[in-house]
Amino acid sequence: MPRTLAHKLIDAHLVDGETTPDAEIALRVDQTLTQDATGTLVMQELEAFGLDRARTELSAQYVDHNLLQADEKNAEDHTYLRTACARYGLWFSRPGNGVSHPTHMQRFGAPGKTLAGSDSHTCAAGSLGMLAIGVGGLEVALAITGQPLRLRMPRVWGVRLTGAPPPWVSAKDVVLEMLRRHGVSGGAGRIIEYHGPGLASLSAMDRHVIANMGAELGATTSVFPADDAVRDFLRAEDRDTDFTEWAADDDATYDLTEDIDLSRLEPLIARPSSPGDVVAVREVAGTDVGQVVIGSSANPGLRDFAVAAAMVRGHHTAPQVSFDVNPTSREILTDLARIGALSDLITAGARLHQTGCLGCIGMGQAPASGQNSLRTFPRNFPGRSGTPQDSVWLCSPETATAAALTGRITDPRDLADRLGLTHEVALPDRASVNTAMLVAPPPPGEAAQVQPVKGPNISALPEFTALPESIEAPVLLITGDDVSTDEISPAGARALPLRSNIPELARFTFTRIDPDYPDRAERTGEHIIVGGDNYGQGSSREHAAITPRYLGAQVVLAKSFARIHWQNLVNFGILPLRFTDPADHDRIGTGDVLRIDAARSAVADGGHITVRNTTRGDIFTAFHHLSERQVQAVLAGGLIPLLAASP
Repeated sequence: MPRTLAHKLIDAHLVDGETTPDAEIALRVDQTLTQDATGTLVMQELEAFGLDRARTELSAQYVDHNLLQADEKNAEDHTYLRTACARYGLWFSRPGNGVSHPTHMQRFGAPGKTLAGSDSHTCAAGSLGMLAIGVGGLEVALAITGQPLRLRMPRVWGVRLTGAPPPWVSAKDVVLEMLRRHGVSGGAGRIIEYHGPGLASLSAMDRHVIANMGAELGATTSVFPADDAVRDFLRAEDRDTDFTEWAADDDATYDLTEDIDLSRLEPLIARPSSPGDVVAVREVAGTDVGQVVIGSSANPGLRDFAVAAAMVRGHHTAPQVSFDVNPTSREILTDLARIGALSDLITAGARLHQTGCLGCIGMGQAPASGQNSLRTFPRNFPGRSGTPQDSVWLCSPETATAAALTGRITDPRDLADRLGLTHEVALPDRASVNTAMLVAPPPPGEAAQVQPVKGPNISALPEFTALPESIEAPVLLITGDDVSTDEISPAGARALPLRSNIPELARFTFTRIDPDYPDRAERTGEHIIVGGDNYGQGSSREHAAITPRYLGAQVVLAKSFARIHWQNLVNFGILPLRFTDPADHDRIGTGDVLRIDAARSAVADGGHITVRNTTRGDIFTAFHHLSERQVQAVLAGGLIPLLAASP
């Protein structure tokens, strides 16, 4: 029977389970990716597991988030990560070498491989014909020890591309069109597989843009075939021998289908403060802009910067606009200098920053209050930029640069006509490959002698108790729909340096929604959180499960959950329950006491669970969607205590 590319990749790595939608499957993991905002906990988890050496084909740790060293904390984390990588046998990408996703794609990505990463944008590697899935750090740690990755079998959503993008429309507009049609949860429970003749107009790095922001659709991952575009990319990186051809069969049947005629697309933009609030640029043209930022993992390619340089050549950015350029790897920065684009950008007024995530996760480049910031980033959740009341828009490099030149949102097609701009750029056939900032793991004998260096900012992993026989606790917080992990455990220059210090990081928990939550939680102890639809969208950071648990959260009762956060709650012993009737969400008030009698038995038995609101004398039902393995983890108080208790 003709098969999709996604099914071929899954079948090639299937360890256990049936590939029927929603059944739990286990996949062999070839590669892992961690970054410094999540990697310190991964290394502590490897220590807790007693790992001697990584058992994957390749595991790589990147330092790309916590680059600003305003005090000693980030530098201490970098030292810990470098020494822990040496101890456990991981590659270490030094600070400033580049954002994990494009750098991994350049140096290690290979068609046909599986990649598990403790970053939700790990799915960007699907651009190379990989099955790349973002998960929580604990699942990456297990993969490094040789355990398979377990997940629910997604449905495969075939998106057929035809035509070619017209001038001033690029890959970012393709994924924004998907978000315009389907919103931030439209891809939940699905693998998005792009196919069709329109692929011929998209380079491997164009595909990276689209695959990267599949995370914003809530998709498990996105996949593209490994074809001539991928071959050309690997050849440019001096990695010809890593190419193998992977593609769907001609008559493959998809669970769902979609068609996009690329030739009919126009410049699009996501309004504040959701990647799913997408409109045509022409609809909001004329809106004043105070900042423009190009770069990040969502537009990381040499072409994305080169087209901006071509647009500003011979011009100067508007005086009221801060035009920030955030190169995504040292290789791309070198190539920008080699082709003269870097000089064009700087001469036109650009502010050049070091290679890394930076502004994308609120680590610098925070915009002014009351001013609009246009960014080529993947996310614009409230406050993620570092400014509490921010106004961040998401768009292509072409649209962003047009705004930098005019000081207002501008359709780049209109500006091109007025100023005679070009979007055509000549790129080198070969990249400026430089591996000097990649540190290979030492031989096993030498590695065994390394002691990871832990600074004072690195706390021990907290120990959590088992689920009690019965639960009776107050509701401490009620949220609406689409609450992100940025709102649960914020990023930014104040919080990110505390990623290794759970007690201190816990002080930031939910403060973007309710500044008093940490203090109330400390006074209250065990409590319940009530959420809306798509609870926990966004980042894979497991801190968004650990810090509420540290502060006493026992249960999250929501209308629905985002995939990665749902699994992270299970991993750290928080019971994720869904309302049987979503309308019951509105019948609960903050401070209401909810009771679940015989909770352990109810969870183990599955089915509907009776919840009593003792404050209001109300009764409703909830359910969970956990496998037997996940049930045992919740009952034990998390995956680590479950594994510790195993013979």
